[in-house]
Order: sequence, then C-alpha cells, then structure tokens
Amino acid sequence: MSNWIDLLGYSAASLTTLSFIPQAWHTFKTKDVSGISAGMYSVFTLGLALWLGYGLALRAWPIVVANAVTLALALAILLMKRRYAQPS
Repeated sequence: MSNWIDLLGYSAASLTTLSFIPQAWHTFKTKDVSGISAGMYSVFTLGLALWLGYGLALRAWPIVVANAVTLALALAILLMKRRYAQPS
C-alpha cells in the first residue's frame, strides 16, 4: 500500500516543482522581473524552507525532494528579482 502513496507523493511533487521551471527560465532569459512580487516570493520561499524542514523531520522523501528543488528555484527567482528590479 505504501508504494502507491509514495507514487502519489512523487507525482504531486514533480508537477508542482516542474511548474516553477518556466518562470525561472523566463526570468533568467529575459531579466524581466516586473511581474514578480518580491513579497509573495519571500513568504513563499520561507514556507518552502519550513516544508523542507518538516519533510526532513518526518523523513518523507517526496516532501524533501520537492521542496528542496522548488526552494532552489524560488530562491533563484527571488535573487533575480532583487538583482534585475528597476529602481523606483
């Protein structure tokens, strides 16, 4: 029974993590960060770090892998927002 639960977890983790790749790639390629909310990405990134800690505490590898990768992507987007934002 555990196998289908792990498959469900890895499938969900893969889809939610993969959804960040187009945004990260677009931002890296165009350096256009005008549509990205620094506040939202900051809170979201903190949430991912907490999810990662939670997954590590539970040794729930789908949670760990998904949140580690998504955290890296969200941090990259947040850093690009900081670097490429136009001064107001």
